[in-house]
Amino acid sequence: MAAQTIHVADHDIDVSNLDKEFYPDDHLSKGDVLDHYRAVADVMLPHLAGRPLTMRRYPDGIGADGFFQKDASDYFPDWLRVVEVPQRGDGSVNHVVCDDAAMLVYLVNQATIEFHVWLSTVDELDRPDWLVIDIDPPPGVSVATLRDVARRLRTLYRELGLTPFVQATGGRGYHVAAPLDRSADFRFVRDLAVGIADHLAEDAPESLTTAQRKERRGDRIFLDVNRNAYGQTFIAPYSLRARPGATVATPLDWAELGRSTPNGHTHATIRKRLGHKPDPWATIDEQAATPATARDRLAALTD
Repeated sequence: MAAQTIHVADHDIDVSNLDKEFYPDDHLSKGDVLDHYRAVADVMLPHLAGRPLTMRRYPDGIGADGFFQKDASDYFPDWLRVVEVPQRGDGSVNHVVCDDAAMLVYLVNQATIEFHVWLSTVDELDRPDWLVIDIDPPPGVSVATLRDVARRLRTLYRELGLTPFVQATGGRGYHVAAPLDRSADFRFVRDLAVGIADHLAEDAPESLTTAQRKERRGDRIFLDVNRNAYGQTFIAPYSLRARPGATVATPLDWAELGRSTPNGHTHATIRKRLGHKPDPWATIDEQAATPATARDRLAALTD
């Protein structure tokens, strides 16, 4: 099955090289990657729609060098949604915005394995509707410790009036996200995220840090807020990761955190999961909070 034509969302898409091995250690082909994205499209697309996209492409599979791509290629079809996005300073980038299943299939056929999205949408680029803190551990940290940090972030978010959502990244850690009402710009939201991370780290300086330089972190867990800035991205829910095992970034219910691992879901398990469990982030946009309120409550905690 080297090539075929797929009809999806009113488009005929020619897909090719389906037998090419994209995950050499796992013997997964480009066709397997395409099958994954077709299977998760219904739950993944709401988290992609409207957001500037950065693609991580691996034309020769993850055993070879891949590359990040922001600018849409000149040969992309006219029906693929492309939006000119101003950059800080000069210039702009023509970002793809993946709104439907046809676009998703086309991009996978271009060897996109990972999908990374902005924390804002194209209609209000400087008004983020998500805040995300990445729990990024050094080697050797136990999963139990990571879960404990995620729960501590959950508690703090709730004290600030934010609704916390957790995602297993498919890598080493967890994301703890909160939906926002777009009433503040990226500078404000980044300052809020910094304040949240600093507050948590000050309570546990022996195990947590917000130090940007790796040599200053030691063996402590890094609370990474760098995604909360204009033009920055995080791994989209249900995206594959370009790692052995074909792990998947997976939204979780808080009740299942205790039996989860950051890389516990793969292409082989995610379809079964979705067959009996709805997307835990399906209602994320309905629970948006006001960043200014969270900032005021954080200030009261630190007085």
